[in-house]
Amino acid sequence: MIAQADLGLLDGFERALINGRLRMAYQPKISLRDGQLKRVEALVRWDDPEMGAISPARFVPLAEKHGLIDQLTQWGLRTTLRQWLAWRELGLDTCLAFNISALSLDQLDFPDLVERMCRALEVPPDRLVLELTEGATQPLIKLMDTLTRIRIKGIGLAIDDFGVGYSTLMQLRQLPFTELKIDRFFIEDAPHSDDSALIIKCIIDLAHGLGLTVTAEGVETGEQLLLLRSLGCDVAQGFFLAKALTPDALPGWIEEWQGRWEKLIEEEEPELLVRARGRM
Repeated sequence: MIAQADLGLLDGFERALINGRLRMAYQPKISLRDGQLKRVEALVRWDDPEMGAISPARFVPLAEKHGLIDQLTQWGLRTTLRQWLAWRELGLDTCLAFNISALSLDQLDFPDLVERMCRALEVPPDRLVLELTEGATQPLIKLMDTLTRIRIKGIGLAIDDFGVGYSTLMQLRQLPFTELKIDRFFIEDAPHSDDSALIIKCIIDLAHGLGLTVTAEGVETGEQLLLLRSLGCDVAQGFFLAKALTPDALPGWIEEWQGRWEKLIEEEEPELLVRARGRM
């Protein structure tokens, strides 16, 4: 039986989904090689007029539990792909990341559905990466065929929050991921913790050995960013770069970030890099 508080939340979310009151925000991810925009992660936002901003951590589990997750996923994908078209018209050609529920993979035609959406909007499938949390990899191992079909269509697959779940290295080897995202838990104290820095380095080397790219999430300081760069991490995202942006704010952020990146590399990297290497 659903709790009264959850019942009100579920009712409000269903109405918001049906009536178009959800929105997407986009958090940039940058290449740690040259600081260029690599990808944007599409994030669902719900601002209720009475309850205020509702975290996805609250409404997504309800959507999964009560049969609304497929509708939410299709709306989010369609909205994100349309936004890619709008950016392309402005001369901005980037890649997209979109979080999906493992429950969506129970639908046998899910890979075909995503491919049809891409084709209908003329978005190349290789511009899209679907992200799944590490905690979902336990049932995902039973969905190898579905995941493989997603990869055959040219769509990327990322394992999110790596390092805090209980997936095994065997599962990581078996599942057809293209990207691994290191959980923010390890990033937070990495500049001041030899153990965290060592774990990050081991994860990066492991992922690269398996042919995966590595993204660090939750980057909140320049020191964290430069340490990750020195450890060979490929991509970074977090509040130090930008919070989730409205679509119109992305072009302006790109220009502002390039100035910050150049200053960071020219003025701060030499000192911080020496300090980081001295600890390793």
